Amino acid sequence: MRLRKSRERRRDGLFVAEGVREVERALEAGLAPRALFVAPELLPEWTRAGAEEVSARVLAKMAYRAEPEGLLGVFEAPRRELPPDATLVLVAVNIEKPGNLGAMARTADAAGVDALLIAGPNFDPWNPNAIRASTGAVFTLPIVEATHADVAALPHRKIAAVLGATRAHTEPDYTQPTAFLIGAEDAGLDDTWRELADEEVEIPMRGTAADSLNASTAAAVLLFEAVRQRTTVPS
Repeated sequence: MRLRKSRERRRDGLFVAEGVREVERALEAGLAPRALFVAPELLPEWTRAGAEEVSARVLAKMAYRAEPEGLLGVFEAPRRELPPDATLVLVAVNIEKPGNLGAMARTADAAGVDALLIAGPNFDPWNPNAIRASTGAVFTLPIVEATHADVAALPHRKIAAVLGATRAHTEPDYTQPTAFLIGAEDAGLDDTWRELADEEVEIPMRGTAADSLNASTAAAVLLFEAVRQRTTVPS
């Protein structure tokens, strides 16, 4: 229950994975479990050795979700770094909603991104909602805490997604090492982040009701444009 709080997770270097999919993907990713708990009355078919059996009532007290599946694991949070040969990087700036951050990790993993850099005061990919929204991508994708200076020092060409930019997102060349900078949909990127970008692009929108895209949606559009440009179609 203490690990529900971000500061406790950061202090202990631990996080909680809830549900069969999340726990099994964490184990498949090679993450070290400190403890596994299963409620047989909720999940009689899960019989992995080493799991401690608890009642459904006890598991419900431990779980973050209102209706737990019956399985919960405490894992050591992996510490990862930006791969030295990274050519495609996503930078999430001041993304406050854990679900958005998790969805960005899922999108980044699907696009084959080399790393997700998270900049801002709310760095917590191990929030239960972030884990669930990522469908386990946070267990394998290199996720690295980064400062403004860290991002500025990247040798990659930095592309900032900005409303009102003069170039469409399809115009620049993304075949060279590229880092996409995405801000929260309500505030976007402030001037300090825009100033370090090599180029600003906008994703054209035709509707009139929406004034911006969800951060994970914007990331998906940009990343898969890079994938498209980098994909060689056999003749």
